[in-house]
Amino acid sequence: MIAWLLGLPVFLVAVLGALLLLRRKGRAVLGVFLALDVVLLLAALVVLIAVVTGGAAEAVPAAVPPDPAGGNWAALLGAAISVAGSSIGASIAVAYTGAAALAALSERPELFGRAMVIVGLAEGIAIYGLIVSVILIGKA
Repeated sequence: MIAWLLGLPVFLVAVLGALLLLRRKGRAVLGVFLALDVVLLLAALVVLIAVVTGGAAEAVPAAVPPDPAGGNWAALLGAAISVAGSSIGASIAVAYTGAAALAALSERPELFGRAMVIVGLAEGIAIYGLIVSVILIGKA
């Protein structure tokens, strides 16, 4: 992850430099970029071949046995956070979409079906949090 964060400024500088070169030199630089693209394509193919032909990775089993007394507190905390966060998000979404739906219905009553679908989609956020919590409690 740190390599990506360190490489991002280098990438941005390279892109800005390439844009400046293209503006100044025009078509002469396109041959250089084409050659660089071919080199990058070959490097990507080498990485792809290394990944495809590599063996399977095996994890070393943990030497510490699981704690039966209090080992599931993290999963239960995650379940509580997922329900709380999704409920708060759904309440904010329903507040804004409900207010907009009522405003639209006051002007055009034939939009009732569409407005209720949008409010229902906003309420679906809470259901996703509930599903995640059920999965986490099942794993605990």
